[in-house]
Amino acid sequence: MDEKYRPDAGRDTRATPPAAGPAEAAAIPAETAAAIPAETAAAIPAETAPAIPAAVPSLLDRMFGRDEITAVRHQMIDLLGGCGVGGDRLQGFVLAVNEIVTNVVLHAGGNGRLVLGLRGRSVWCTVTDSGPGIPDRFLRRPDTPRADELGGRGIWLAHQLCDEVTIATGPIGTTVGLRIALPGGLCVNGQVSRVS
Repeated sequence: MDEKYRPDAGRDTRATPPAAGPAEAAAIPAETAAAIPAETAAAIPAETAPAIPAAVPSLLDRMFGRDEITAVRHQMIDLLGGCGVGGDRLQGFVLAVNEIVTNVVLHAGGNGRLVLGLRGRSVWCTVTDSGPGIPDRFLRRPDTPRADELGGRGIWLAHQLCDEVTIATGPIGTTVGLRIALPGGLCVNGQVSRVS
C-alpha cells in the first residue's frame, strides 16, 4: 500500500477481537470474522478454525478526517475501478461510503477508519469511529426523508445504494458495514473474474 495514503503507517490500528470458544466462534458473522487479523486467526484453536474464514487482505485500510474525505473517494474509485467495478454501481457505492464518512466527520469526533475489500462476490467497506454512537431513531431502516427535513439522508442513502447495510453502535463508537454484490463476478486475488 502506498505510504502517502497511510497516516497511521507504523502504528497498529487493528482492534483485537475478544477470545471466543468453539460455541461463540460459530456465531461470528462472516464480515466480522474476515476482519480478524491473520495472526489472531492463526492463534485460534483448530476446532474453531472452520467457523472463521481466512483473513482477506484489504484493498484499502486507512484513517481519515475532514481533510481526507475527497482523497478517500478518489482512492475508492481508483481501486475498485482497477478491479473491474464500474458505472452506476461504483458511483452509488462510493456515494454511500462518502455519506457515512461525512457522518463520522460531522457527528462522531471528526476521525475514523475505513477498510475496503473484495470478498467472494461482494465489495465490502467498513467505516469505524469512536464517537458517542448513533441515536436510536436512525438505527431502523429509515423512511424517505421529508423534502423540508435538514440532514438525516446519509444512512437512508446507504440503504438505497447498497445491497446490505449493517450498523453496530454504542457509547464508545460505531461501525457501519456496506456491501454491494459484484454482478456476474467473483473476486479472485483482488480481481473480479467473470463467471458464466
